[in-house]
Amino acid sequence: MAHDELLGLHAAALDLFADRVHRVGEDQWGASTPCTEWSVRDLVQHLTAEQLWVPPLVRDGATMAEVGDVFDADVVGGDPATAFDTAAQAAREAFREPGALDRTVNLSYGDTPCADYCAQMVTDLVVHSWDLSRGIGADEQLPDELVAHAVREVAPYASELAASGVFGPPVKPPAGADEQTKLLAQLGRRV
Repeated sequence: MAHDELLGLHAAALDLFADRVHRVGEDQWGASTPCTEWSVRDLVQHLTAEQLWVPPLVRDGATMAEVGDVFDADVVGGDPATAFDTAAQAAREAFREPGALDRTVNLSYGDTPCADYCAQMVTDLVVHSWDLSRGIGADEQLPDELVAHAVREVAPYASELAASGVFGPPVKPPAGADEQTKLLAQLGRRV
């Protein structure tokens, strides 16, 4: 995939999640999500921390060990929407630096091409946008181009996802399911 196209998808995924974050009502931060361990606030905390990892890994060339547990604490504080916006902007800028997607980053499973890391981040944002939408009762329809990207991204390692512990076991999608429903079912979501 061309870098410009990937960066466009990353920007669209960040914007999608940010839109959902800004729709969270004051009384919804404790609501449950399809990620059974996480409330709406926990989900936003997770995605905010994910964005905070990008600058040190991509821009600074830090290893995960060097960054350590700095983003394990509460990174959203009393204003989760602003915290996400700030982290998202920093991630966007780090990936957009000249040559950034040609670099290698150190992730939990080893050194990885930065473009692959960016593609994974897009998928994470897309799927969790659906989770957040479900948690707050917002529109659950995801943009077709983002769903298509996530399907392509997940396909090579789909059979390993449940074993990773990051996703629940796949569920059988209903007959005639669209691509979004199939993707979510593959990632353990019950649509």
